[in-house]
Amino acid sequence: MPYFLLRGLSAFTVTVALLFLSGCSDNETSAVSVDREPQISPDYAGVTIPPNIAPLNFSILEKAEASVVKIHGPHGKTVSVSSKKGVVRIPLRKWKTLLSENRGSELSVDIYTKQQGLWSRYRNITMHVAVETIDPYLVYRLIEPGFVRWNTMGIYQRNLETFQEVPVALNELSDKNCMNCHSFRQNDPSTMLFHVRGMFAGTVLYRNGKLTKVNIADGAMGPVVYPAWHPSGKYVAFSVNKIVQRFHSIPDKTIEVQDTLSEVVLYNVETNKVSSCSALSSSDRLQTLPCWAPDGRRLYYCSARVVSPDQYDKIRYDLLSIPFDPDKQEFGAVDTVVSSEKTGMSVSFPRISPDGKFALVCMSKYGNFTIWHQESDLYFVNIATKQMSKPDLNSPQSESFHSWSSNGRWIVFSSRRIDGRFTRPYISYFDEQGTAHKPFVLPQKDPDFYLTFLKSYNVPELLTARIRLTPRELDKVIRSKAENQTDRKRPLPY
Repeated sequence: MPYFLLRGLSAFTVTVALLFLSGCSDNETSAVSVDREPQISPDYAGVTIPPNIAPLNFSILEKAEASVVKIHGPHGKTVSVSSKKGVVRIPLRKWKTLLSENRGSELSVDIYTKQQGLWSRYRNITMHVAVETIDPYLVYRLIEPGFVRWNTMGIYQRNLETFQEVPVALNELSDKNCMNCHSFRQNDPSTMLFHVRGMFAGTVLYRNGKLTKVNIADGAMGPVVYPAWHPSGKYVAFSVNKIVQRFHSIPDKTIEVQDTLSEVVLYNVETNKVSSCSALSSSDRLQTLPCWAPDGRRLYYCSARVVSPDQYDKIRYDLLSIPFDPDKQEFGAVDTVVSSEKTGMSVSFPRISPDGKFALVCMSKYGNFTIWHQESDLYFVNIATKQMSKPDLNSPQSESFHSWSSNGRWIVFSSRRIDGRFTRPYISYFDEQGTAHKPFVLPQKDPDFYLTFLKSYNVPELLTARIRLTPRELDKVIRSKAENQTDRKRPLPY
């Protein structure tokens, strides 16, 4: 290309760049102030975020021909993003640097919009960057929100520091069987299990680098259901449930998932034996949803009085606990932590904080399958005082399954607050004073992702590292013959 043309092109490029910079400067100096926060989706205004979270991309819901977003804190460089359609995608590297430099500080998000040639500047949105990190992986099942039948489903793991999502197990590889109840030992991906139903029924265990498949069942009621790994990795507490479904014809109710019989059993992974005690296998009580204290010396679970099937709306679960000696494999006397008679509500899904100070539970009018109860909310229980408190992270829609981060500073829970139908994972910061902060939805690369994604996120669990297993490895074990447990020890008198 002739030299004079190169010089002309260079001069043109510089002129355009100067005009663009002049326009950006114009946004700040001559924009009309709007005395309110801009409408954005997802709502990230005022949230506390981990210093290792992926970019919180969002869409600006204001009418505009163009938008400019500037994100800055007391340290480091400002991150600027321009958009013609109001879709804000924050560069990953710049975002990570900004969070790292402003750990423990406030970020300001300044939003400018252009309409009919005039720029407007809204009141800035703030986010607080916590000092404590969140466990870098989140595991969940993706499934259509159906009642009885399903098509494809899978267990996936998402890197929370990026947008990478990879499958762990896929039912498309094993004749579209049901797979559920994935569980881990204290956020550890190297000790896990999940159930497989249907043709390849069994429980897949991963422990000490070894994959096995076992049939664990109580003869009268069938296979085990809800699991909880003992901190030692030697035991798993399971509930065994006989569950029925009933469907309503009235508009504000859809389905009831009801326990008709249930008990809690203890599975010894090393001996392949199942045992229990009379307190956990009482015939006049329902016992379900076990959960261990962090030191492994107390088992928490939900228990309700057995009623006739037509009295499903009278079933209210207490939160109980029972001491456990892991060396002798013995249980003690039952203690009531939360009484349904006193609260008038039913407890489900107890999860104990890593420091052992709090239980996080769901509370609903009755029953324990809270995903179908719109009134279900999250509550904290102070273990020492047994006092309950309702945090501000709830919504008018159902809040259900939840889990803690390994450091106890983050909570992930399931919520239907976006549309009332699909369950999405939300993240909340839990500070040292025992206060849960405003939650935010799991960020996605496309900020409009949840408007079109037609699967529910089920049982979100935080992990300290990724699961080093592939769907093909797991499919081989799923298709294998399950090892049967040895004869069960009948309930002991204690």
